[in-house]
Amino acid sequence: MSFKTRFFRIINPISKCFSFGGFSGFLPAGQLVLVYHLVSDEDVKHAKHLFPYRSAAQFEKDLDFLSKNFEFINWEDYLSRKKTSRPGILLTFDDGYSEFSDVIAPILLRKGIFAIHYINPKFIDNKDMMWRNKASLIVSEIIENESLQRKLIQYTDFGNDLNHDTNSILKINYQNRKKLDDIAIHLEIDFDNYLLKNPVYLTTSQLNRLKTDGFGFASHGWDHPLYNQLSLAGQLENTQKSFDYMQEHQFLKDSFAFPFTDHLIKNDFFDSVFRQNPDLKVTFGAAGLKQDSYPKNIQRIPIEIGTYSAEAILKNEIIYYYLLKSVNKNTINRS
Repeated sequence: MSFKTRFFRIINPISKCFSFGGFSGFLPAGQLVLVYHLVSDEDVKHAKHLFPYRSAAQFEKDLDFLSKNFEFINWEDYLSRKKTSRPGILLTFDDGYSEFSDVIAPILLRKGIFAIHYINPKFIDNKDMMWRNKASLIVSEIIENESLQRKLIQYTDFGNDLNHDTNSILKINYQNRKKLDDIAIHLEIDFDNYLLKNPVYLTTSQLNRLKTDGFGFASHGWDHPLYNQLSLAGQLENTQKSFDYMQEHQFLKDSFAFPFTDHLIKNDFFDSVFRQNPDLKVTFGAAGLKQDSYPKNIQRIPIEIGTYSAEAILKNEIIYYYLLKSVNKNTINRS
């Protein structure tokens, strides 16, 4: 458990006793950027072991709170740093899940709220499944099926401790992602069949329709690697491949959001990617309410944290920001 997670657990019982109005005056200058992944009332096997997603009712509750305290802005307003009567807020989503079309977009359209979605081109049209989604699906199937639990014991490196084994599956990294395919074959879990019956990601036709509806789509890397596990050449190759897709399909080329995190990413990457892509205006991390020594890299605030509401997360982020600022740790410094 990270220090920030422990801090949230300690401070939340205190912060929830106060209205957000008392916190809003302490927001750092500038527009806030929030990030979600998916919203669903269903049991999403390929995501349930990765992050806590919102139900439709919880998502609407978040939006109602945000609408009372902020002014939602679109992408053009964000880039132009449009002055707003209340703090401006940009809503973003990651990973290109199909729920954006089926659940999220109808809610946003009804409320007149813009969002930009950062997608991985490799998975559009459900041609393949992202490695982390594979891990969550495998774990879901194992937990629900005792015969798979017995079968897993026969696989090399696994034993009789179900909790340990499922955690080991969830810890498989990008470099070793082929192991997930091997485990699935051993357990007779068919990813292609799952994608056929349960479309996980957006399709090209959905992207085009949603673009017509006014939503933005931009790059989240080609296939969702953890960037600090790639060489500089690998980082640039993965990014450029996704930008080429955006160019081909006439989506946005002026922003990029790191998959997972921008932790340990060095100035060399930023200098190179901005030089190679003249249309690129900004990149996004997801470290919460923090500053960044690279001025064109902006940190987003993740909203899917435990069972906390958007209000609770923003209160706790503000307190955490000033705690870090008091010890000169509120800026990410890059080499």
